Amino acid sequence: MRSRILLVPVLASVLFPAFQCERSSLPRHESITAEEFLHHVKILASDEFEGRRAGTRGARMAAEYVADEFKRYGLKRVGDARSYFQQFEFTADLQLGSENFLSLVIQNDSSRFLPQHDFMPLSFSENGIFTAEAAFVGYGISAPDLNYDDYEDIDVEGKVVLALRFTPEGDNPHSEFNRFAALRRKAVTARERGARAIIFVTGPLDIEAGEEDTPSRLRVDYAGGRGGIIAVRAKKKVTEDLFTPMGITLREVQTFLNTEKKPKSFVIPDSKATVSVELIERKATSANVVGLLEGNDRSLKDEVVIVGAHYDHLGFGGQGSMVPGTVAIHNGADDNASGTAGLLELAQLFAARRSDLKRSLLFIAFGGEEEGLLGSGHYVKYPIVPLEKTVAMVNMDMIGRPKDSSLIVYGAGTSPLWYELIQKTGGAVNFQLKLNEEGFGPSDHASFYGKNMPVLFFFTGLHEDYHRPTDDWQKIQSEDAQRIVQYVHDLVFAITNRTERPLFTKVEISPRPAAGDTRSLRAYVGTIPDFSESGRGYKIGGVAAGSPADRAGIKAGDLMVKFGGKEILNIYDYTYALQEFKPGDEVKVVVVRDGEELNMRVTLERRSR
Repeated sequence: MRSRILLVPVLASVLFPAFQCERSSLPRHESITAEEFLHHVKILASDEFEGRRAGTRGARMAAEYVADEFKRYGLKRVGDARSYFQQFEFTADLQLGSENFLSLVIQNDSSRFLPQHDFMPLSFSENGIFTAEAAFVGYGISAPDLNYDDYEDIDVEGKVVLALRFTPEGDNPHSEFNRFAALRRKAVTARERGARAIIFVTGPLDIEAGEEDTPSRLRVDYAGGRGGIIAVRAKKKVTEDLFTPMGITLREVQTFLNTEKKPKSFVIPDSKATVSVELIERKATSANVVGLLEGNDRSLKDEVVIVGAHYDHLGFGGQGSMVPGTVAIHNGADDNASGTAGLLELAQLFAARRSDLKRSLLFIAFGGEEEGLLGSGHYVKYPIVPLEKTVAMVNMDMIGRPKDSSLIVYGAGTSPLWYELIQKTGGAVNFQLKLNEEGFGPSDHASFYGKNMPVLFFFTGLHEDYHRPTDDWQKIQSEDAQRIVQYVHDLVFAITNRTERPLFTKVEISPRPAAGDTRSLRAYVGTIPDFSESGRGYKIGGVAAGSPADRAGIKAGDLMVKFGGKEILNIYDYTYALQEFKPGDEVKVVVVRDGEELNMRVTLERRSR
């Protein structure tokens, strides 16, 4: 659990210093203009802001820019220590500690290997040191439905296991084995069989086919957490001597596995392996930028409508980038300087007509969206205005590059009021509206919908520059974006000044396959993950209405700790456990709610194609 961070003004100024950013020389308008919209995009998506990766200098500059604009408009400071910032801490990356080493003893001959050069811990590895007899477990795959199980005739309880990367059919995405190829899944399988540490190595046949024999790069997995086992990836040379006493080579063993599609696992005689891992989490601070416009109706001013957009992006690339090997500034003009520019234009216009507002408006530029909705997840846990006083959340993400004059609106089914308002205010927008009823989706509104709040999310779709260094301001269609922001303004104004509060509707959705291999998620449960929560277990951020999870009584905020008898340490454990069941199966699930373990039974459904 994250604890709320209370900061004095001096500390706030240290974490978010007053960076000198270009300030607008444009005249202030009491209207939304394409010129001002593009001006904001140019600044936020400039190289000076270095891609705005959460926790970096560039993101702090962007947050300061938004805060300065809020100040210009006269928005009220309602963040930490009466600032515009609501700060939160997150794990930004992983670093090697001093206790990382690997040693092998074969028939009294010992070798010691060093991190980075010979091996690297995997990001999901537990910290610790473990020494035991070594065992080779082939590809580390247990797939009874494919008549293949590397653990069928071997006991690895309390041992260090050595496993090959990939599968008996190589790195083939179309192979039936592919769903078992992930190193995390293999580590979970080893953990479930009682192994205490696992060493992964690239086989000789894979190296000959062009796969790299290099230690993996250490990178934080924002969603995953630790895997319950010490895990490293080593170069092939590290493990070659393990096979010498038996008069065989790793190449010969791999050739048998690939040719026969049969396991060949064995305990390595007279062996002892020591695996030591120390990973240090580097914490960083990001912030939501918040500003309040108070309404004027005595009976309604305590209620708020939240208008939001995330300001962060991917920095110099890396995790999240569609070109992960490229080190270059990802300026994120559309994603999401465009939504942030729209937020600023709305804040300026509503501030100019604040006397017309009945309810209050809370403007939030969220941080850490790209790392898993961290900012919005933090806000709904520590709301500035009580959630019961929040009547709706309106979100903008990638609104700068519409295709074929179309505008996608998510959340249309989350209140019975929305269709009426969308049609009433949409006549002048001159866009083809594509309505999607669902409240969950890949942006910050999902955090609010998970708290049973009506939401609307405006989005113009993905494009070829998505999460690439080429998402630059020159490609923004500012006149189209201006019309979208004007439309959002009209909707927000109608919600804010309507006497009746919008009712909330939980949308029943048809199950459908996730992106990727549809075979790997044949059964459907209906839980939505909470990526802003760290710690053991699978934290549930929401439950789809009418889903198997909903009917079983699982709720947002529950912590799943067992699924089908398997221990669940993180979302990956849950995913792999689910893959072992089929539609129609009744599965025993254990969740923790308010400190109490609850046993439930979920009947799985089939994902529609």
